[in-house]
Amino acid sequence: MKLARILPFCRELLASAVGPGDAAVDATAGNGHDTALLADLAGESGKVFSFDIQAEAIAATSKRLQELNLHNRVTLFHKGHEHAERSIPEVYHGTIAGAVFNLGYLPGGDKSIVTSPTFTIESIKQLLRIMKPEGIIVLVIYHGHPEGKLEKEEVMDFVKNLPQDEAHVLQYQFINQKNDPPFICAIEKR
Repeated sequence: MKLARILPFCRELLASAVGPGDAAVDATAGNGHDTALLADLAGESGKVFSFDIQAEAIAATSKRLQELNLHNRVTLFHKGHEHAERSIPEVYHGTIAGAVFNLGYLPGGDKSIVTSPTFTIESIKQLLRIMKPEGIIVLVIYHGHPEGKLEKEEVMDFVKNLPQDEAHVLQYQFINQKNDPPFICAIEKR
């Protein structure tokens, strides 16, 4: 297949936005894959801020970072991403180059604990305020469960109405696949 699948395309978008010395945000640390990617992209002089409400996710991310010797580039927050603006030190406001969300539930975790459209939208608003111009937010939207469908609708309604002079919004998805496959919504701050 020559078309980029969803997760490789997510990584391409993040790599286009985050480089050595940059600051970035993983809004949903999960098992630490995206946090590690961002830490690698940001390099030794960069900084990553990673959020998750589940202690299990913070522990898994911390372990992955230790194994990859990337822990010194990351600050982990055991709290929701709706606290991003207050939690990220002001010295980084205006410098965030990229952010990523994997919406839904923690793979391999408790499926009753899911991301919330209210908190996701609040976090997007905050990140757009503290990102640098041309910073990119990548939302990987998993909507194959009832809460995911609701979140998809509310988040997509919100991003579709972002003023075009403030942000470019892209939707990338395969439209002929069954079982509600995940898709990407990317927001580039203007």
